[in-house]
Amino acid sequence: MEYRELGNTGVVMPRLVFGTSSLGNLYEAVPAETKLAICREWFAHCPTPVAIDTAGKYGAGLALETIGRNLRELGVAPDDAVISNKLGWMRTPLRGAEPTFEPGVWAGLYYDAEQRISYAGINECWEQGCELLGEPYRPQLVSVHDPDEYLAGAASECEQRRRFDDILEAYRALGELKQRGAVRAIGVGAKDWRVIEAIEAETPLDWVMLANSLTIYRHPPELLAWVTSLAAKRIGVINSAVFHAGFLVGGRYFDYRLPSRANAEDEAAFAWRDRFHELCHEWDVPPAVACVQFALHLPGVEAVALNTSAPTKIVENFVAIEATLPDAFWSAARECGLISILPVRMTDASD
Repeated sequence: MEYRELGNTGVVMPRLVFGTSSLGNLYEAVPAETKLAICREWFAHCPTPVAIDTAGKYGAGLALETIGRNLRELGVAPDDAVISNKLGWMRTPLRGAEPTFEPGVWAGLYYDAEQRISYAGINECWEQGCELLGEPYRPQLVSVHDPDEYLAGAASECEQRRRFDDILEAYRALGELKQRGAVRAIGVGAKDWRVIEAIEAETPLDWVMLANSLTIYRHPPELLAWVTSLAAKRIGVINSAVFHAGFLVGGRYFDYRLPSRANAEDEAAFAWRDRFHELCHEWDVPPAVACVQFALHLPGVEAVALNTSAPTKIVENFVAIEATLPDAFWSAARECGLISILPVRMTDASD
């Protein structure tokens, strides 16, 4: 497993980051013993330090609690885990039968969550996150989670400007955490890369996490150019949701919603997936491996974050990171219109 420094932070991480939304019961309630097995597999297949990405939003803090409990049970030393906590969602009491945040997405929860993006709110989320994670573990990386969704919730342009100021105040709080040595690096996690771009223009960032944005299915030239510019500034990029919520590898969800072949808006996505799977079958390439290798080998990308609810998939994720695909496969993918650029590895090999 190759390790790289994340941007200019001094934090050295493997190119595989383990996502943890499944530990928060994304879509289904995962048994505690399965969650422990997932965490055990992280350390069985990846040299330390293992990189773990989580958030207070994941199961209203359930993922944080699970990570801390499992690391303690496995006897993991604090230095053997690099933990990233995306802040902005606060656990709150569950007052009804189901949580009110993201209905239908999280299963078997006993708490609710609410978004708190502000100077005070981020400090509250930091303190609660550390409490849920528990000693002796602390996040080394922090960020504001879902600022794009926060902005999208504005009812007017005036309110959107006010909300953007809230986001900048949240980063002032994160800057103070870094200044006093509580954390080592500050980033941002969002699905809309344009919002990340706007934030990066206003406040110093060490790293960014892109979701559903820079993938084998979706890689617009303007995004590729911006990510390349981040690399020149030594701002690290972690690429996540590279399967578009599992859709590209045959899953039911596409960008966290249920698409339909009967829906005209989804026709292009299904057609692309059909061609992609045909090509992968022709070349005997697992679709997941193709997705991971493309997402990993783009200019500026330091790591890919992968999430699973099945312990047996951890080794498959590791293999996907370490795989090398034939140059001819990528040429064929470009020739049939599946991709518009070649991954860096092939570009380097042809220079």
